[in-house]
Amino acid sequence: MIKFIRLDERLIHGQIAIKWSRHTGVDRIVVINDEAAGNEMIKKSLMMAAPSTCKVAIKDVKAGVKILNDPRCSKLKILVIVSLINDLKTVLDSVHDIPYVNVGNYGRLAPKKEGKQRSRYGAHLYLYDEEVVELKAISDSGMECNYQTTPEDISEKLSHVLKI
Repeated sequence: MIKFIRLDERLIHGQIAIKWSRHTGVDRIVVINDEAAGNEMIKKSLMMAAPSTCKVAIKDVKAGVKILNDPRCSKLKILVIVSLINDLKTVLDSVHDIPYVNVGNYGRLAPKKEGKQRSRYGAHLYLYDEEVVELKAISDSGMECNYQTTPEDISEKLSHVLKI
């Protein structure tokens, strides 16, 4: 079963390996990112950062969706991580039984648009206006969405953080 999906541009890092994996009790982490899936150096780095208590799969969006829709996943405890809002939307549109969306770190490393600057919405959340609209659409879909960097932080409704 999928415990939750997290938007985090850093994919697997200390907060995931140490805090979120323990807090949620997951035994699997599925990273869904086309670039990471196609780059052996990135894959190796992510595997090194992963907790030893979890099996990790790093897949492109199409393969990640296929894995998450496999009935055998219902017996597992899975944390899904995406680094792009478009990938988040694709997974949410294609995979059922995702209980909620957690937005963590986004916007400082994400692809930049020339001549534009992101606005700050949280300590670790920076968005362009069109990204706010995209996240608002996800929040308005009825999916529970929160902003929370670490389990120790207070979980806030994404709509409240985005002031929408």
